[in-house]
Amino acid sequence: MKLPLSLTNPNMASGSGSLMWFRKGLRIHDNPALEYASRGSTCVYPLFVIDPHYMEPDPNAFSPGSTRAGINRIRFLLESLADLDSSLKKLGSRLLVLKGEPGEVLIRCLNEWDVKKLCFEYDTDPYYQALDKKVKNYASAAGIEVFSPVSHTLFNPADIIEKNGGRPPLTYQSFLKLAGEPLWASSPLSVELSSIPPVGDVGSCEILQVPTLKELGYVEEYQDEFTPFRGGESEGLRRLRETLCDKEWVANFEKPKGDPSAYIKPATTVLSPYLKFGCLSSRYFYQCLQDVYKNAKRHSSPPVSLVGQLLWRDFFYTVAFGTPNFDKMKGNKICKQIPWNDDDKLLAAWREARTGFPWIDAIMVQLRKWGWMHHLARHSVACFLTRGDLFVHWEKGRDVFERLLIDSDWAINNGNWLWLSCSSFFYQYNRIYSPISFGRKYDPNGNYIRHFLPILKDIPKEYIYEPWTAPLSVQTKAKCIIGRDYPKPVVSHETASKECKKKMGEAYAVNQRLNGAVSEEDLRNLRRKFAEGDEEQQPKPRRLRQKLIN
Repeated sequence: MKLPLSLTNPNMASGSGSLMWFRKGLRIHDNPALEYASRGSTCVYPLFVIDPHYMEPDPNAFSPGSTRAGINRIRFLLESLADLDSSLKKLGSRLLVLKGEPGEVLIRCLNEWDVKKLCFEYDTDPYYQALDKKVKNYASAAGIEVFSPVSHTLFNPADIIEKNGGRPPLTYQSFLKLAGEPLWASSPLSVELSSIPPVGDVGSCEILQVPTLKELGYVEEYQDEFTPFRGGESEGLRRLRETLCDKEWVANFEKPKGDPSAYIKPATTVLSPYLKFGCLSSRYFYQCLQDVYKNAKRHSSPPVSLVGQLLWRDFFYTVAFGTPNFDKMKGNKICKQIPWNDDDKLLAAWREARTGFPWIDAIMVQLRKWGWMHHLARHSVACFLTRGDLFVHWEKGRDVFERLLIDSDWAINNGNWLWLSCSSFFYQYNRIYSPISFGRKYDPNGNYIRHFLPILKDIPKEYIYEPWTAPLSVQTKAKCIIGRDYPKPVVSHETASKECKKKMGEAYAVNQRLNGAVSEEDLRNLRRKFAEGDEEQQPKPRRLRQKLIN
């Protein structure tokens, strides 16, 4: 396998110290960087840097957490670090925690410690690409060997792009043809280390223990329900073993099937946060699945199978790595240019579970409390915010998911928002998720809504997805008056969805006519046209109001 950012010379650093820099890849099993750091070294410094960019509390953010991450994801990371520290101690080592800007901290450590090898897992995220270049250049100039293997994904995205003539494949099927079988898949992965060389002299560096939330400066507010998913390699492997026990379920898994309203026992593996932080190796997961398939009479195949989901993950990583401005509409050559609404009130209603549509609001409450929800639930709220009802920019929704999800992953989160807003990859904008009938199909009694929106718990099931249609006597008996105890709908779904489809059609036509070269002026003209169309809709408020109240 091609290893970017690697300067591998096995004889260069024999019998000396290695620095193992953990970022993602918070595991012992299938960790080629850790294995290489340990090989032939007299000491190994396992390091994690508390990055203020990611971890420092931000009192101005819309939810508890840092500027970049909500408190659920920070807690998950700290649990993962504590678990990694515990595993390292069993191997005669420990996790060294330092605080500061990672590039500066790394350079200081390379100066102070007796290190001839610097090892870290390769990362395609733009933030780490810039950081790693800085650290690699310093290490190389200082005569320190750098080993940075690809082990967070099944394939090296650079290899796939090279095979495709320097461009990322933009369809899943073309990605599969280029990718083939992973080169490492036919031989067993190294899943155990018997020991790690001891930690060397740390000099004047002030080594910290894995901090608690309180030690980082967070004040945990009272909450009646917390995320049920605990971070760490041990928990990730336990969940994987539990999943693999049901071989028939694994063999026949098909996405997008599954019940998005199942919360007591989610209808998926819930391994995504463990893959995101590298607590679970995607390569090890892949091999375990292939072992199940070999012994199954029949099994599902990509794109719907569990292996197919890992390949989707690699697909998005590859496209993201090869597409400048992948996380933006402007300057992103694969993204449709659409004049989305800049409506902060509608965005806030969606973000804060105040849309008046119980299915949508319950999902957003689960997101805030758990930091996770089923993929079809994510599809529902993303469609509703963008092309389905509110016509708010996908970047605004992406930012909310990026903050609140414990499995938030730069490539996958942006890829899914591009897809669900019909900005890229998927273009059938007339196919939308109804905020009323889609949830009802899975959960006619509304148990999911009653759990996450207890204010609606006594609303009869025939009104639970549309409580504004319940007679006042029913609302009174349920102790939930719509417009007082729970909001009225922010839009009429019937009207808003028609308008969204019309706007998408006109925006697509402009993109096609200009071959994607849509200017700011073109978008302004479309916005003006849409605004005039909205004004023509205004003479009907009386009928709309009656529909909402009846």
